[in-house]
Amino acid sequence: MLTQEKQRNWKPIIQQFEAVVGKNGVVQRREELITYECDGLTSYRQRPAVVVLPRTTEQVAEVVKICDRHSVPFIARGAGTGLSGGALPIENSVLIVTSLMRQILKIDLDNQRVVVQPGVINNWVTQSVSGAGFYYAPDPSSQIICSIGGNVAENSGGVHCLKYGVTTNHVLGLKLVLPDGSIVDVGGEIPEMPGYDLTGIFVGSEGTLGIATEITLRILKSAESICVLLADFTSVEAAGASVSDIISAGIIPGGMEIMDNISINAVEDVVCTNCYPRDAAAILLVEIDGLAVEVAANKQRVAEICKNNGARNITTASDPEQRLKLWKGRKAAFAAAGHISPDYYVQDGVIPRTQLSYVLSEIEALTKKYGYQIANVFHAGDGNLHPLILYDNSIPGALEKVEQVGGEILKLCVKVGGSISGEHGVGSDKKCYMPEMFTQTDLETMQWVRQAFNPKGLANPGKIFPTPRTCGEAANATKENTKQFEDIERF
Repeated sequence: MLTQEKQRNWKPIIQQFEAVVGKNGVVQRREELITYECDGLTSYRQRPAVVVLPRTTEQVAEVVKICDRHSVPFIARGAGTGLSGGALPIENSVLIVTSLMRQILKIDLDNQRVVVQPGVINNWVTQSVSGAGFYYAPDPSSQIICSIGGNVAENSGGVHCLKYGVTTNHVLGLKLVLPDGSIVDVGGEIPEMPGYDLTGIFVGSEGTLGIATEITLRILKSAESICVLLADFTSVEAAGASVSDIISAGIIPGGMEIMDNISINAVEDVVCTNCYPRDAAAILLVEIDGLAVEVAANKQRVAEICKNNGARNITTASDPEQRLKLWKGRKAAFAAAGHISPDYYVQDGVIPRTQLSYVLSEIEALTKKYGYQIANVFHAGDGNLHPLILYDNSIPGALEKVEQVGGEILKLCVKVGGSISGEHGVGSDKKCYMPEMFTQTDLETMQWVRQAFNPKGLANPGKIFPTPRTCGEAANATKENTKQFEDIERF
């Protein structure tokens, strides 16, 4: 099969693409394709055969129809900021990049919704409605560069997902191009629609069910009052205990984030907020929003809880500029890690809040076992961990070792009742660990859904689900697990 693929005559296919999007909408020169050989997970790389840059739903549909006619696999890509290899091309594939689809098509403040194309940057949505007192809640750390289409594909979260939910909680409807090129609308402009929740199925499907070309988003009214508290602790466990106690007290903050000492010093070196004490073992950022009287009361209660758990100092900020300053370091944490290490490998497991202290101690044990520093940054309120394993990719075998560390962390998350992904998706990176979390029947059921939308398997092949050819662990799997992989792959 691979030999036949290499012999494919791409010239007539490219000419058909050019007839749809114009010559400037097709990238085919080898040196230009380097830009598209990976997403934010740069350790996995593969150049596509060709890149197509459509601007409309109709162009996307025609490009997909061409792929369908020629049985060419295609992968949708937005801004390329994903961290799980979800937009990784495969050999002899077409990359359909939606970065030129950047129009905000409709703003309906009366009904609190906005319709956008998939290439619209996350932060642009809030900017377009903030003057009227509205905002878009899901706010990944990469919100100034990541696109809404990618957020939909990965079901992205962010700082405010604790109180307001992740992307799926804010998507009302979608216009989709299915893998055969047909155009369908799912969901709508109201929150409750009869019939199957196809919108919910599509959000988080990582491009395996088609391509979203128009997205109807729910926007929220800005809170009357907002206050951010920063508490610093002499141990990460004390910060984690504060998180549990705050939730137990019946307070649901807009966001709660923890950063450990390594991350604190990295962001201070790069961003220079002068807000994060360098000698702290951990800091806890808590944002409280709502009515002014509610914020005032909860601010005092949160401060008391943090002090009872050993917080040394507590800083509060209600002014927008001061709040932004306190959040600035957290938003820059991933980028700052590049200042202290040539490379890092980030994971995205989820655990119950009550298991935070135990899991952090186990991650510390992995640091000692494997000899790699791990910086911990996480959405503490909903237990979404982002351990950054620091390493040097120029050292032979280093990547394989840190991938092993990452796998141990994911298994640990599942062991304590959590998940292998909170917002980064499964993609190419974590598919081998899906059987840790799901039974064979679970995985087969998911494949039936994929088969219904994507019967030829052309849309983003090789993602989410494990196969013996692509999973490094398959070589060491038991016969039972190997049979499970083979059964799944036959779909």
